[in-house]
Order: sequence, then structure tokens, then C-alpha cells
Amino acid sequence: MPGAASAGRRHSSHIAPGEIAIGVVIGRASENFDFFVYGIASALIFPSIFFPFLSQLEGTLASFAIFSFAFIARPFGTLAFMAIQRRWGREAKLTVALFMLGSSTAGIAFVAPYSTLGMGAILLLAVFRIGQGIALGGSWDGLPSLLALSAPERRRGWYAALGQLGAPVGFAIAAGLFAFLYSSLTPADLFEWGWRYPFYCAFAINVVALFSRLRLLSSPEYAELLDERDLQPSGAGQIVSKQGGVLLIGAFAALASFALFHIVTIFPLSWINLFSHQTISEFLVVQIIGAGLGAVGIVASGLIADRWGRKRTLGALAVLIALFALFAEPLLNGGTSGQDAFILIGFALLGLSYGQSAGVVSARFEPQNRYTGAALTTDLSWLMGAAFAPLVALGLSSYFGTLAVTGYLLSGCIATLVALRVNRTLAARQS
Repeated sequence: MPGAASAGRRHSSHIAPGEIAIGVVIGRASENFDFFVYGIASALIFPSIFFPFLSQLEGTLASFAIFSFAFIARPFGTLAFMAIQRRWGREAKLTVALFMLGSSTAGIAFVAPYSTLGMGAILLLAVFRIGQGIALGGSWDGLPSLLALSAPERRRGWYAALGQLGAPVGFAIAAGLFAFLYSSLTPADLFEWGWRYPFYCAFAINVVALFSRLRLLSSPEYAELLDERDLQPSGAGQIVSKQGGVLLIGAFAALASFALFHIVTIFPLSWINLFSHQTISEFLVVQIIGAGLGAVGIVASGLIADRWGRKRTLGALAVLIALFALFAEPLLNGGTSGQDAFILIGFALLGLSYGQSAGVVSARFEPQNRYTGAALTTDLSWLMGAAFAPLVALGLSSYFGTLAVTGYLLSGCIATLVALRVNRTLAARQS
């Protein structure tokens, strides 16, 4: 049998990491588009459509509460779809998950406003949001783990960074659509029907992403390589009982990056909409420019990490994010120029940090647990770092000032530095 294994490795060795990276970027871009379309609408549109009986601030907070539902549901989706994969295979799992993701996102476009359905409208919005979270958990295809394991050892930072480019791409497309709608439609048309258009687009984008990813995962070479790397689903009980500590360390290690994620994307939109004189369309353009800086930062993070090490890079960026957090209050309260600077600097730091946030400690998972462990680590990072960021930041800032944003970001930075330190200590003991 060793001969057969060697033959498998020779057969699959021609698969380039760059080809895997393309699949990861396409998949993550489509998923992020769905989530950012919802996130932008939750800050700008949903308070008026679904919560007209509340003040604008209270309506936005209620909208952000429902925004968090997807991140709460995501780990459950991961576990449910792992069972589907064990029974029916990767292709069936991914097809069902992406169809569910696209349908949940597109379904929101057909929800009638509160003025028509009453509480039924809010209930439908929550159901579709939960559907998004379950589907996103189920869309885990193992390609990021495969990319990390297939990349040359001295180039792992570079390829890990490439896999993260889907986030700024997805955000830029979603923000661009809303910027176009805000600049082209009257407020009446925008809130009556225009906001629904980006949700319609989500289904078409998911169909394209589905066929692109299935082309990779259904090929014999990729199936063989996934099997060769032991990238198969395992039970959650097995991971929690045997490597629960690694799961938590991995989740906390990326917290600085995930805490910053929605602080520069979703939260500022609500702040500008409620407390600033900037126009939304102009601010969205600034955020699109910021997404470009974030993409450059992601690419740069790969070069930096391959020279200085991924964990060291992530720790250094946590320190820089902490320093940035100290200036959050004067920047957000500094008028148009200060708010724009907050976005651009924040996106640049986000790109540098987020580029190395995926799977920093995943190598410590046992091979049979790596596939499910990497998925659950990502789910927990999103849940603890990003799910409640807009709700907490806006809620605390509206009552105690924007110094609350500083506190939120600092908590994530401290969590990252402590987790990296604990990981280093445990790794030294095991060596």
C-alpha cells in the first residue's frame, strides 16, 4: 500500500497552489457579497423598512441584533452539513449549501415591509438571516485548508493571503451596488424597491460560484488530493473532547482582525447615517477605496509573513490595531476628513491582519480533525469577534461616546496576543 500512496502523491503533485487559491477567492467573494449586501442594508435600509415603530437609532440596533443571527447559526450549519457530506459527498453538500445561501439572500428581496406584514416581516427577515448563516457554515469546502497544506513551506503566508482576497472583493461589489442605487434613485424609490436589487443579484452570483467550485471539487485530482491530506469531516464531539483547547486558541488568535472587520465595514455606515452630514453614496465610495487598500494589505501580508512568520506578523498587527484603536474617538468625531481617515487606515490594517488570520494554529489539529477543526475555528472567530461588533459599537457609542469603539477593538487585540502566547507556550512544551 505504500506504493499506492506514493503513486497518489505523484499523480496529484501537478496541482498548483495558485489554482486552489483561485477557487478559494471565487468562493469567498460570493459568500462575502451575500453577507455584505445584508450588512449594508441592515445599517441603512432595514431600520426604516422593518422597524418604523422605533426611533432610527433603536431600529438600527434591532436590525443589528438580527444581523448577528447568521453568525450564531453558522457553527450549527457547519456540523449539519458535515453530516450531509459524510452521507452524500462533497458535491451534494456544496450544492445544497450554496443554493440555500443564494435562496436565503434572494428571499429577503421578496419580504414585504412592516407596514404590510407587521411582525411577520421581521420574523421572515430573521428566518432568512438564519438561513444565510446555516448555509455559510455548510459551504465550507476545505479548499483553504488544502491550500495551506499544499503551498510550499516558505510560501504559506503568501498563499494564505491570496485565499483571503474574497472579502474585500465581495465588499467592494456590494458597496458599489448600493452606492450606485443611492446616487441614482430618489429616496422614495430606493426604500420602496431599489434596495431589493442587490439581493436579486446574489442568487446569480452564487450559481456562478457554485459551478466554479464544483469544477474543482468534482475533479478526480482534487478529490484524491483532499483524501490524501485527510481533509474529511469528523465529529464535533471528537474535536471538543480531544482538541477543544486548540479550537479555542485558534478562534481567539484571529480576534483582533475579526473585531476590526465590521468596525470598518458595517458599523461606520450606521454612524454616518445617524450622526454625520456625509452623504451615504460618497461614504460608500470611500469604503470601496478602503477595500482596495485592504486587498493590497492582504497581498502585502503574505510577503511579510513569509519573511517574519505568520504568528509573529499576526501578533505585530494586533499591536498596530490596538494603537489605531486609541485614535478611533478623535477620528470618528473629526468630521468628514477624520471619518474618511478612520476608514482608510482601518481597512489597510484589516487587510494586513486578515490576510494571515485564517488557520494560524490549524497545524496543531490532528490530521483527522483538521477539516472540521478549521471550519469550526473560523465559525467561532466570526461569532466572538464580528457577530455583535456593529450592535455593541453603535449601542455603546450612542450612549457613552465613540470611546467604546476603542474598548471593543482593544479587547480583541488583547485576546489575540494572549492566544498567540498560549499557543507558543503549548507548542514549546510539545516539542
